[in-house]
Amino acid sequence: MIVRPLAKNAQVLVFDDAAGLEDFLLGMWAEVARDAAGRRGFFAAALSGGGTPVGFYRKLAGLSDKSLWQKTHIFMVDERMVPPDSRDSNFGMINETLLGSAPIPLENIHPIRTDGLPGICAERYASVLSGFFRLRKGEVPVFDLVLLGLGEDGHTASLLPGSAALKEQERLTAAVHDEQRHDRVTLTYPVLNGARNVVFLVTGEKKAAVLERVVEKNDTALPASAVNPGNGTLFFMADPEAARSLSKGSYRKM
Repeated sequence: MIVRPLAKNAQVLVFDDAAGLEDFLLGMWAEVARDAAGRRGFFAAALSGGGTPVGFYRKLAGLSDKSLWQKTHIFMVDERMVPPDSRDSNFGMINETLLGSAPIPLENIHPIRTDGLPGICAERYASVLSGFFRLRKGEVPVFDLVLLGLGEDGHTASLLPGSAALKEQERLTAAVHDEQRHDRVTLTYPVLNGARNVVFLVTGEKKAAVLERVVEKNDTALPASAVNPGNGTLFFMADPEAARSLSKGSYRKM
């Protein structure tokens, strides 16, 4: 195990419960969105699937600022190679809990298409990113906010332990083979680390050990430890169960 200090731009916030975490993140979302919309005319967020953000997405769907939703663009952090109506689809979950209720224009929603081979779908999604952000060769998109989860094995997005995608430093997206379940398409480290704000949502006692390894030991054997937005801010937002193994000096109680 290689250990290095946690990035100076990182904040570890622990909340009394999931509701408090969600309410804080909702306020942060609105603040970041208004700033981005005023500064560059749009707010771009990349969202993750999984069970942890479901409560937040449902609250976010009730955000009533329609003018802000008009300038909001939603992208996917990663996707499994399944149809959008599959129970395993990240987009399907996000659409059900958030996008189907929020007053966001359809053209502002940018899913990862899965109707093809993983490599082709990854390239197609990279083209979507390049077109929207008007990227020149060698540039990466700058998301205003990226929401990530943390797997018990230390993965985040679909950057799985041992995957070739962990070494990708040029492409915006990568296809990932998953022997246990579905193949995937994911954003790569250059994109995640180019964001202005990156938020890890971590809840439940099953995540306590891995959160400690990422936050206090910054164990470089874990894919999540390589997320470090050089020009942005990194947040770990956790509930008491997930934070139970952290020393008190390593986080701020909210």
